Amino acid sequence: MNKAVMVNEASVALSPGPGGGLPAGHPPVPHGRIGVLIVNLGTPDGTDYWSMRRYLKEFLSDRRVIEVNRVLWWFLLNVIILSRRPQAKGKDYATIWNKERNEGPLRTITRAQSEKLGQSLGPLDDRLVIDWAMRYGNPSVASRIEALQAQGCERILLVPLYPQYAAATSATVCDAAFDALKKMRWQPVLRVAPHWPDEPAYIEALASSIERSLASLDWEPELVLASFHGIPKEYFEKGDPYHCYCYKTVRLLRERLGWPEGRLKLTFQSRFGKAEWLQPYTDKTVEALAKSGVKRLAVITPGFVADCLETLEEIGGENAEIFHHNGGEKFHFIECLNDTPDGIKVLEAVIRRELKGWAELG
Repeated sequence: MNKAVMVNEASVALSPGPGGGLPAGHPPVPHGRIGVLIVNLGTPDGTDYWSMRRYLKEFLSDRRVIEVNRVLWWFLLNVIILSRRPQAKGKDYATIWNKERNEGPLRTITRAQSEKLGQSLGPLDDRLVIDWAMRYGNPSVASRIEALQAQGCERILLVPLYPQYAAATSATVCDAAFDALKKMRWQPVLRVAPHWPDEPAYIEALASSIERSLASLDWEPELVLASFHGIPKEYFEKGDPYHCYCYKTVRLLRERLGWPEGRLKLTFQSRFGKAEWLQPYTDKTVEALAKSGVKRLAVITPGFVADCLETLEEIGGENAEIFHHNGGEKFHFIECLNDTPDGIKVLEAVIRRELKGWAELG
Protein backbone atom coordinates (compact mmCIF):
# COMPACT_ATOMS: atom_id res chain seq x y z
CA MET A 1 0.00 0.00 0.00
CA ASN A 2 1.54 3.34 -0.99
CA LYS A 3 1.72 6.31 1.32
CA ALA A 4 -0.95 8.28 -0.54
CA VAL A 5 -3.48 5.50 0.00
CA MET A 6 -2.45 5.25 3.65
CA VAL A 7 -3.01 8.97 4.17
CA ASN A 8 -6.36 8.89 2.34
CA GLU A 9 -7.59 5.94 4.42
CA ALA A 10 -6.52 7.74 7.59
CA SER A 11 -8.47 10.77 6.44
CA VAL A 12 -11.60 8.68 5.96
CA ALA A 13 -11.21 7.23 9.43
CA LEU A 14 -11.37 10.66 11.01
CA SER A 15 -13.82 12.35 8.66
CA PRO A 16 -17.39 13.22 9.74
CA GLY A 17 -20.47 11.57 8.35
CA PRO A 18 -21.56 8.02 7.48
CA GLY A 19 -18.69 5.55 7.30
CA GLY A 20 -16.24 7.91 8.95
CA GLY A 21 -14.82 7.79 12.43
CA LEU A 22 -16.55 11.00 13.60
CA PRO A 23 -20.24 11.81 14.05
CA ALA A 24 -22.03 13.97 11.49
CA GLY A 25 -21.39 17.65 12.06
CA HIS A 26 -18.09 17.04 13.85
CA PRO A 27 -15.39 19.48 12.70
CA PRO A 28 -12.56 17.94 10.62
CA VAL A 29 -9.57 16.77 12.64
CA PRO A 30 -6.15 17.38 11.01
CA HIS A 31 -4.08 14.24 11.35
CA GLY A 32 -1.66 11.84 9.71
CA ARG A 33 1.31 14.20 9.42
CA ILE A 34 4.85 13.99 10.85
CA GLY A 35 6.56 17.02 12.32
CA VAL A 36 10.27 17.73 12.54
CA LEU A 37 11.16 20.47 15.01
CA ILE A 38 14.75 21.75 14.99
CA VAL A 39 15.64 23.72 18.13
CA ASN A 40 18.58 26.02 18.82
CA LEU A 41 19.56 27.89 21.97
CA GLY A 42 17.80 31.21 21.53
CA THR A 43 18.11 34.90 20.83
CA PRO A 44 16.63 38.10 22.28
CA ASP A 45 13.83 39.87 20.44
CA GLY A 46 15.86 43.08 20.37
CA THR A 47 19.06 44.68 21.63
CA ASP A 48 17.31 47.08 24.02
CA TYR A 49 17.51 46.67 27.81
CA TRP A 50 14.12 45.02 28.37
CA SER A 51 14.42 42.58 25.48
CA MET A 52 17.86 41.54 26.70
CA ARG A 53 16.66 41.30 30.30
CA ARG A 54 13.74 39.00 29.39
CA TYR A 55 16.01 36.75 27.37
CA LEU A 56 18.79 36.60 29.95
CA LYS A 57 16.34 36.00 32.80
CA GLU A 58 14.79 33.01 31.01
CA PHE A 59 18.19 31.61 30.05
CA LEU A 60 19.92 32.12 33.39
CA SER A 61 16.91 30.87 35.38
CA ASP A 62 17.24 27.42 33.84
CA ARG A 63 18.43 25.04 36.56
CA ARG A 64 20.38 22.98 34.06
CA VAL A 65 22.34 26.07 33.01
CA ILE A 66 23.03 27.38 36.52
CA GLU A 67 23.30 24.66 39.17
CA VAL A 68 23.77 26.70 42.34
CA ASN A 69 21.69 27.35 45.46
CA ARG A 70 18.39 28.74 44.17
CA VAL A 71 17.92 31.36 46.90
CA LEU A 72 21.43 32.72 46.44
CA TRP A 73 21.12 32.64 42.65
CA TRP A 74 17.74 34.41 42.71
CA PHE A 75 19.37 37.32 44.54
CA LEU A 76 22.47 37.41 42.32
CA LEU A 77 20.44 37.16 39.12
CA ASN A 78 17.64 39.61 39.86
CA VAL A 79 19.50 42.17 41.98
CA ILE A 80 22.97 42.23 40.41
CA ILE A 81 23.25 40.46 37.03
CA LEU A 82 19.99 41.64 35.44
CA SER A 83 20.65 45.22 36.46
CA ARG A 84 23.96 45.36 34.57
CA ARG A 85 24.39 42.58 32.06
CA PRO A 86 21.50 43.46 29.66
CA GLN A 87 23.16 46.75 28.64
CA ALA A 88 26.54 45.14 27.96
CA LYS A 89 25.10 42.18 26.09
CA GLY A 90 22.78 44.46 24.14
CA LYS A 91 25.83 46.34 22.81
CA ASP A 92 27.47 43.04 21.85
CA TYR A 93 24.36 41.86 20.00
CA ALA A 94 24.11 45.20 18.20
CA THR A 95 27.45 44.50 16.51
CA ILE A 96 26.08 41.34 14.82
CA TRP A 97 22.37 42.20 14.57
CA ASN A 98 20.57 41.50 11.29
CA LYS A 99 19.26 45.02 10.81
CA GLU A 100 17.39 44.17 7.63
CA ARG A 101 15.17 41.65 9.43
CA ASN A 102 15.60 43.21 12.89
CA GLU A 103 16.66 39.95 14.50
CA GLY A 104 19.71 38.07 15.69
CA PRO A 105 21.64 35.97 13.17
CA LEU A 106 20.77 32.76 15.02
CA ARG A 107 17.09 33.31 14.27
CA THR A 108 17.81 34.17 10.63
CA ILE A 109 19.97 31.09 10.10
CA THR A 110 17.76 28.62 11.99
CA ARG A 111 14.73 29.75 9.99
CA ALA A 112 16.72 29.29 6.77
CA GLN A 113 17.82 25.81 7.88
CA SER A 114 14.19 24.87 8.48
CA GLU A 115 13.07 26.22 5.11
CA LYS A 116 15.85 24.42 3.21
CA LEU A 117 15.17 21.16 5.02
CA GLY A 118 11.53 21.52 4.01
CA GLN A 119 12.56 22.02 0.40
CA SER A 120 14.86 19.00 0.34
CA LEU A 121 12.91 16.53 2.49
CA GLY A 122 9.33 17.66 1.95
CA PRO A 123 9.03 16.30 -1.60
CA LEU A 124 10.14 12.86 -0.36
CA ASP A 125 7.09 12.47 1.88
CA ASP A 126 4.15 14.86 1.78
CA ARG A 127 3.31 14.07 5.39
CA LEU A 128 6.40 15.92 6.63
CA VAL A 129 6.19 19.37 8.21
CA ILE A 130 9.55 21.00 9.11
CA ASP A 131 9.54 23.75 11.74
CA TRP A 132 11.97 25.51 14.07
CA ALA A 133 12.05 26.94 17.58
CA MET A 134 14.31 28.48 20.21
CA ARG A 135 14.84 27.05 23.67
CA TYR A 136 14.94 30.56 25.12
CA GLY A 137 13.07 33.44 23.53
CA ASN A 138 10.85 33.19 20.46
CA PRO A 139 9.45 31.16 18.82
CA SER A 140 9.17 28.94 21.88
CA VAL A 141 9.30 25.15 21.81
CA ALA A 142 5.79 24.91 23.29
CA SER A 143 4.29 27.24 20.68
CA ARG A 144 5.76 25.28 17.75
CA ILE A 145 4.72 21.89 19.14
CA GLU A 146 1.18 23.26 19.37
CA ALA A 147 1.45 24.65 15.83
CA LEU A 148 2.66 21.31 14.47
CA GLN A 149 -0.18 19.47 16.18
CA ALA A 150 -2.67 21.99 14.78
CA GLN A 151 -1.40 21.05 11.30
CA GLY A 152 -2.16 17.40 11.96
CA CYS A 153 1.24 16.20 13.21
CA GLU A 154 0.54 13.20 15.41
CA ARG A 155 4.24 12.36 15.59
CA ILE A 156 7.07 14.84 16.10
CA LEU A 157 10.83 14.38 15.80
CA LEU A 158 12.60 16.83 18.10
CA VAL A 159 16.10 17.75 16.92
CA PRO A 160 18.24 19.69 19.44
CA LEU A 161 20.83 21.48 17.29
CA TYR A 162 23.86 20.44 19.35
CA PRO A 163 26.29 17.93 17.82
CA GLN A 164 27.78 17.19 21.27
CA TYR A 165 25.34 16.37 24.07
CA ALA A 166 25.38 18.40 27.29
CA ALA A 167 22.75 18.64 29.99
CA ALA A 168 22.70 22.44 29.66
CA THR A 169 21.92 22.26 25.93
CA SER A 170 20.43 19.04 24.54
CA ALA A 171 18.73 17.97 27.77
CA THR A 172 17.13 21.33 28.42
CA VAL A 173 15.56 21.28 24.94
CA CYS A 174 13.93 18.01 25.95
CA ASP A 175 12.83 19.58 29.23
CA ALA A 176 11.03 22.34 27.34
CA ALA A 177 9.31 19.84 25.05
CA PHE A 178 8.23 17.60 27.92
CA ASP A 179 6.98 20.59 29.90
CA ALA A 180 4.83 21.50 26.90
CA LEU A 181 3.49 17.95 26.61
CA LYS A 182 2.54 17.93 30.30
CA LYS A 183 0.00 20.65 29.58
CA MET A 184 -1.55 18.97 26.52
CA ARG A 185 -4.62 16.77 26.79
CA TRP A 186 -3.94 15.17 23.39
CA GLN A 187 -0.21 14.68 23.16
CA PRO A 188 1.60 13.96 19.91
CA VAL A 189 4.10 11.10 20.01
CA LEU A 190 7.57 12.54 20.56
CA ARG A 191 10.89 11.14 19.37
CA VAL A 192 14.18 12.88 20.20
CA ALA A 193 17.14 12.81 17.82
CA PRO A 194 20.41 12.03 19.64
CA HIS A 195 23.57 14.10 19.30
CA TRP A 196 25.95 13.45 16.40
CA PRO A 197 29.61 14.04 17.40
CA ASP A 198 30.83 11.28 15.07
CA GLU A 199 28.27 11.47 12.26
CA PRO A 200 30.29 10.91 9.04
CA ALA A 201 28.42 13.66 7.17
CA TYR A 202 29.20 16.08 10.00
CA ILE A 203 32.92 15.29 10.13
CA GLU A 204 33.14 15.52 6.35
CA ALA A 205 31.30 18.85 6.31
CA LEU A 206 33.61 20.32 8.96
CA ALA A 207 36.72 19.12 7.14
CA SER A 208 35.50 20.48 3.81
CA SER A 209 34.65 23.79 5.45
CA ILE A 210 38.16 24.09 6.88
CA GLU A 211 39.80 23.14 3.59
CA ARG A 212 37.74 25.60 1.55
CA SER A 213 38.13 28.42 4.03
CA LEU A 214 41.88 28.05 4.35
CA ALA A 215 42.28 27.70 0.59
CA SER A 216 40.67 31.14 0.19
CA LEU A 217 43.45 32.80 2.23
CA ASP A 218 46.70 34.17 0.81
CA TRP A 219 48.44 32.94 3.97
CA GLU A 220 48.58 29.69 5.92
CA PRO A 221 47.78 29.47 9.65
CA GLU A 222 50.40 27.90 11.87
CA LEU A 223 47.65 26.00 13.65
CA VAL A 224 43.85 25.88 13.93
CA LEU A 225 41.86 26.03 17.16
CA ALA A 226 38.61 24.08 17.45
CA SER A 227 36.72 26.14 20.04
CA PHE A 228 33.69 24.65 21.80
CA HIS A 229 31.34 26.32 24.24
CA GLY A 230 32.50 25.48 27.75
CA ILE A 231 30.67 24.11 30.79
CA PRO A 232 31.66 24.34 34.46
CA LYS A 233 34.18 21.66 35.41
CA GLU A 234 31.82 20.63 38.22
CA TYR A 235 29.19 19.54 35.67
CA PHE A 236 31.74 17.27 33.99
CA GLU A 237 32.73 15.81 37.35
CA LYS A 238 29.05 15.06 38.05
CA GLY A 239 28.92 12.93 34.90
CA ASP A 240 28.15 15.21 31.97
CA PRO A 241 29.72 13.54 28.87
CA TYR A 242 30.10 16.75 26.84
CA HIS A 243 33.88 16.96 27.28
CA CYS A 244 34.37 13.48 25.82
CA TYR A 245 32.16 14.13 22.81
CA CYS A 246 34.07 17.32 21.97
CA TYR A 247 37.37 15.46 22.00
CA LYS A 248 35.90 12.68 19.88
CA THR A 249 34.79 15.15 17.22
CA VAL A 250 38.22 16.82 17.12
CA ARG A 251 40.03 13.49 16.94
CA LEU A 252 37.89 12.35 13.99
CA LEU A 253 38.23 15.72 12.29
CA ARG A 254 42.00 15.68 12.66
CA GLU A 255 42.15 12.15 11.21
CA ARG A 256 39.96 13.16 8.27
CA LEU A 257 42.22 16.17 7.55
CA GLY A 258 45.35 14.05 7.94
CA TRP A 259 46.85 16.59 10.33
CA PRO A 260 49.29 15.95 13.20
CA GLU A 261 47.92 16.54 16.70
CA GLY A 262 49.57 19.93 17.14
CA ARG A 263 47.94 21.31 13.99
CA LEU A 264 44.38 21.19 15.39
CA LYS A 265 43.96 22.11 19.06
CA LEU A 266 40.75 21.91 21.14
CA THR A 267 39.77 24.77 23.47
CA PHE A 268 36.65 25.90 25.38
CA GLN A 269 35.10 29.37 25.29
CA SER A 270 32.31 31.46 26.83
CA ARG A 271 32.87 30.83 30.53
CA PHE A 272 30.72 32.76 32.97
CA GLY A 273 31.29 33.52 36.66
CA LYS A 274 34.25 32.68 38.89
CA ALA A 275 34.05 28.87 38.96
CA GLU A 276 36.52 26.76 37.01
CA TRP A 277 35.26 25.64 33.59
CA LEU A 278 36.57 23.07 31.14
CA GLN A 279 40.08 23.89 29.99
CA PRO A 280 42.05 24.95 28.05
CA TYR A 281 40.25 28.28 27.73
CA THR A 282 40.04 29.70 24.21
CA ASP A 283 40.87 33.31 25.11
CA LYS A 284 43.81 32.35 27.30
CA THR A 285 45.12 30.00 24.63
CA VAL A 286 44.84 32.67 21.93
CA GLU A 287 46.72 35.11 24.16
CA ALA A 288 49.44 32.59 25.02
CA LEU A 289 49.93 31.58 21.39
CA ALA A 290 50.36 35.19 20.31
CA LYS A 291 52.82 35.87 23.13
CA SER A 292 54.78 32.74 22.23
CA GLY A 293 55.36 34.02 18.70
CA VAL A 294 52.52 32.48 16.70
CA LYS A 295 51.66 35.04 14.01
CA ARG A 296 48.96 33.30 11.98
CA LEU A 297 45.94 31.60 13.57
CA ALA A 298 42.56 30.26 12.44
CA VAL A 299 39.61 29.24 14.63
CA ILE A 300 36.61 27.03 13.91
CA THR A 301 33.65 26.43 16.24
CA PRO A 302 32.44 22.86 15.54
CA GLY A 303 29.93 22.74 18.41
CA PHE A 304 27.76 25.47 16.86
CA VAL A 305 25.58 24.63 13.85
CA ALA A 306 24.81 28.32 13.25
CA ASP A 307 26.74 31.52 13.75
CA CYS A 308 25.67 33.58 16.75
CA LEU A 309 27.02 35.95 19.38
CA GLU A 310 29.49 33.35 20.67
CA THR A 311 31.03 32.80 17.25
CA LEU A 312 30.73 36.13 15.43
CA GLU A 313 31.40 38.51 18.31
CA GLU A 314 33.33 36.41 20.81
CA ILE A 315 35.60 34.58 18.36
CA GLY A 316 35.56 36.77 15.27
CA GLY A 317 35.74 39.97 17.30
CA GLU A 318 36.97 39.59 20.87
CA ASN A 319 39.48 36.76 20.33
CA ALA A 320 40.80 38.29 17.12
CA GLU A 321 41.48 41.46 19.12
CA ILE A 322 43.24 39.47 21.86
CA PHE A 323 45.45 37.81 19.26
CA HIS A 324 46.43 41.05 17.54
CA HIS A 325 46.93 42.91 20.82
CA ASN A 326 49.46 40.32 21.99
CA GLY A 327 51.59 40.19 18.87
CA GLY A 328 49.60 38.06 16.42
CA GLU A 329 49.35 39.30 12.86
CA LYS A 330 46.76 37.30 10.93
CA PHE A 331 43.58 35.85 12.46
CA HIS A 332 40.88 33.99 10.54
CA PHE A 333 37.48 32.88 11.84
CA ILE A 334 35.99 29.91 9.94
CA GLU A 335 32.22 30.33 9.80
CA CYS A 336 29.79 27.69 11.04
CA LEU A 337 28.12 25.31 8.62
CA ASN A 338 24.93 27.39 8.89
CA ASP A 339 22.46 26.81 6.04
CA THR A 340 25.15 25.96 3.48
CA PRO A 341 24.60 22.86 1.33
CA ASP A 342 27.00 20.90 3.53
CA GLY A 343 25.31 22.15 6.69
CA ILE A 344 21.91 21.07 5.41
CA LYS A 345 23.30 17.66 4.42
CA VAL A 346 24.38 17.10 8.02
CA LEU A 347 20.93 17.89 9.39
CA GLU A 348 19.34 15.79 6.66
CA ALA A 349 21.50 12.81 7.64
CA VAL A 350 20.40 13.08 11.27
CA ILE A 351 16.71 13.52 10.37
CA ARG A 352 16.67 10.71 7.79
CA ARG A 353 18.19 8.31 10.30
CA GLU A 354 15.83 9.22 13.12
CA LEU A 355 12.64 9.17 11.03
CA LYS A 356 13.09 5.51 10.10
CA GLY A 357 9.95 3.58 10.90
CA TRP A 358 7.88 6.74 10.58
CA ALA A 359 8.95 7.85 7.09
CA GLU A 360 11.35 6.18 4.69
CA LEU A 361 13.27 8.99 2.99
CA GLY A 362 15.90 6.93 1.22
